[in-house]
Amino acid sequence: MHDIRLIRDNPEAFDAGMARRGLSGLSGDVLALDEARRAAILAAETAQAEANKAAKSVGAAKASGDEDEFNRLRALVADKKAEIAALNDEAKAKDAALSELLMGLPNIPGDDIPDGDDEEDNVEIKRWGSPRAFDFKPVEHYELPAAQDGLDFETAAKLSGSRFVVLKGAIARVHRALAQFMLDVHTEENGLTEVNAPVLVREEMMYGTGQLPKFGEDSYQTREGWWLIPTSEVTLTNTVNGDVVDEAALPIRMTAHSLCFRSEAGSAGRDTAGMLRQHQFEKVEMVSVTRPENSNEEHMRMTACAEGILERLGLPYRTVVLCTGDLGFGMKRTHDIEVWLPGQDTYREISSVSVAGDFQARRMNARFKPTGGGKPDFVHTLNGSGVAVGRCLIAVLENGQEADGSVTLPEVLHPYLRGKTRITTGGQMA
Repeated sequence: MHDIRLIRDNPEAFDAGMARRGLSGLSGDVLALDEARRAAILAAETAQAEANKAAKSVGAAKASGDEDEFNRLRALVADKKAEIAALNDEAKAKDAALSELLMGLPNIPGDDIPDGDDEEDNVEIKRWGSPRAFDFKPVEHYELPAAQDGLDFETAAKLSGSRFVVLKGAIARVHRALAQFMLDVHTEENGLTEVNAPVLVREEMMYGTGQLPKFGEDSYQTREGWWLIPTSEVTLTNTVNGDVVDEAALPIRMTAHSLCFRSEAGSAGRDTAGMLRQHQFEKVEMVSVTRPENSNEEHMRMTACAEGILERLGLPYRTVVLCTGDLGFGMKRTHDIEVWLPGQDTYREISSVSVAGDFQARRMNARFKPTGGGKPDFVHTLNGSGVAVGRCLIAVLENGQEADGSVTLPEVLHPYLRGKTRITTGGQMA
């Protein structure tokens, strides 16, 4: 959420930032509502002062025997109480309206973010590895003989409908091994603390990280009011919701392997084949909570953590900076890491690593207490996939496929598979 004081002090800069998001003239609406809110508050305070003054005079009028003045002042106090209540209600309504307006406005892109309309305008900043030269035509993951028995879309459709999959046998085992491998690297080498948190959260937690109110249709809500997390960014980031942490405790670096749930609203007809775009999937997430001056450095660190997973698996990738038209609602800067999928003959997103700045912190009221004293300040929050487990499975299957339909598995996974190195054409570990 945006700082109303900054909008008051420099509406031109706010409008310029929003214009890069394709939004214009917003400061006028924001400031008009803010002025109305402040006017209602001032009027309520003025009426309260008048009521207090009149209340003090009531006793004096009665003691002097001035019955007319006593009755006038008592009536004035009663009228002021009603006026104050009405003005307070008006101030609360204006405050709620202002909060709702600010909650629905996206973060301002960083100054170094390229302008653009969509993903075609993203800027590549790194490329690692070379796509393998196959001496046969590579196929997509769901077409591989090695994966035919392990990717059961028919049973999943019977159980749950479209955009679900049942993983079985060797495929399920490799999927599990990938998640374990990612967690081990992040906790033992990258210095992240493993967290196992709920996948059901209160509505205010979804507001805290920006999924609500604007994107409610993208997630699922239970009858009891809980929301199913679209990513454990929600739970990990909100662990500091409402807190004032000591500066010495920063940075806080966390990782979690969790189920994630997305309605995929607006993606009808996209990636309907295979398991690339699912309603239920798994990710290993990374979240950092930092001092403001450290967030850009932390962003590069987290990007390297995600890239390192792919490098250890031997999966070619490229990293791009998202342009303004492709940037997520709550983010100032995002690096997308796209893994090479030979079956599609293209790079596809497998991780997004983003800086929110103080945007989420303001929504959560998450602050830190400076070591040297002084007023608490808002923390900066960052999040990123480290990485999407299902998409990583797809990449491992497609990049490791052989001419006979079997799959050779990355060496770093062998210890997690008790020395097994491949999936046969029959779908067995070998």
